[in-house]
Amino acid sequence: MISIDEMEIMLDEVALEIPSELYEKLNGGVLLLPDTKVHPQSVGSDLYILGEYHRDNTLGRYIAIYYGSFCRVYGFLTNENMKMELMKTLKHEFRHHIESLAGDKSLERIDEDNIVGYLKHKT
Repeated sequence: MISIDEMEIMLDEVALEIPSELYEKLNGGVLLLPDTKVHPQSVGSDLYILGEYHRDNTLGRYIAIYYGSFCRVYGFLTNENMKMELMKTLKHEFRHHIESLAGDKSLERIDEDNIVGYLKHKT
């Protein structure tokens, strides 16, 4: 399994691939946190949050990536494939950032629809 230090290096590498213009108003940047975060609507603690976009009056705008969640979901992957999953998650969170700046909630609705589908599948 990849260490948090190795994942930090990978995240830095994929973050460099994101155009610098998209970082506008992302004053808190991209953080790698050690946490394993289970989605509050998870059934049987099997749905993990890999990353989140935050808008906070005090902390500002930032993206959190959860190392522990990545290990739980993708711990079996090669480093190359882990890096690809990191990029997918980072792009997803950047889309939340850009849509937030534009006042758009399209991806939030898609995420909500995905949770509804997950819950239907679980019942």
